[in-house]
Amino acid sequence: MNRLRPLVAALSATLLLSTVGACGADGDDGPKNVSAKTAALGTLTPGVLKVAVQPYAPYTSVQGDKIVGLDGDILNHVADELGLRVEPQVTDFAGMLAGVQSRRVDITIGGVAWSAERQKQGLFTDPPYYSPPAMAVRSGKTYRTVDDLEGLRLGTVEGYVWVKSIQAVPGAELHAYPDANGVFDDLGAGRIDVGFLDPLLIIAAQKERPDLKIDTQYMTPPTAAQVKAEPAYQYFQPYQTGFYLPKKATALEKAISAEIDAMYGDGDLTKLVEKWGGDPEQFLKPAADVATARRGVDRPQDWTPPSAAR
Repeated sequence: MNRLRPLVAALSATLLLSTVGACGADGDDGPKNVSAKTAALGTLTPGVLKVAVQPYAPYTSVQGDKIVGLDGDILNHVADELGLRVEPQVTDFAGMLAGVQSRRVDITIGGVAWSAERQKQGLFTDPPYYSPPAMAVRSGKTYRTVDDLEGLRLGTVEGYVWVKSIQAVPGAELHAYPDANGVFDDLGAGRIDVGFLDPLLIIAAQKERPDLKIDTQYMTPPTAAQVKAEPAYQYFQPYQTGFYLPKKATALEKAISAEIDAMYGDGDLTKLVEKWGGDPEQFLKPAADVATARRGVDRPQDWTPPSAAR
């Protein structure tokens, strides 16, 4: 789910987003009796938050007219606090970005990775969580650092940025698959040693397919010196996610960021990460480079990334 990962991402899909959420009793113009505070958020339809998502459980999926998953739970909580009704629209990842950048939706969610390039075309909220570098490994095996991966058979999905990282590991053999199921199947059969995927996918596969006999491990990120020597190793580091909005949606971005920050402080994010099988120590504590990446770019020079209480 590293949304930097689909290297073929953005504008190939100027697809029309297919609306899943029905208008319901409130009618096409959105909820009646919208408060002035909610109306001031500037959503496309007052009182409604139009959200582009792709099916990517356990981060985002749509059941009926409701988004479920870690990102879905976070956004639903925020929307309740702001008096907004969530209206999901289903597309693929490229369509998510295009929908925001053309302002056909109010927001997209689902582990979208912050990048300096993407923020030029949209707005990012404060990180709702940080995505740690996770590895699927066969039970009983332990790998901690990039050095431990040398000479191994390493798998990921075609187009993910981990392809670049794997290709840079000395002696490693890249196995690229059309989807995550191929990674899990070959890992379970012993045809690869390590699979690089988003952490909640690995955790879910552990529970749903115990026959695979796999474990989730978190890599110790490469040092700054290692990344300087081999830039492709940057994708073995944690990345900061964000909810992504159109450039003009400044009021909405600020309101959502404030709610996200409050969820760090009151423990709500900790509960949601644990609900979906994640480790709050991995998901809710920023790496040192999170602040430096955004300060002076789309955040003030004194910006401090949100963090769960220690």
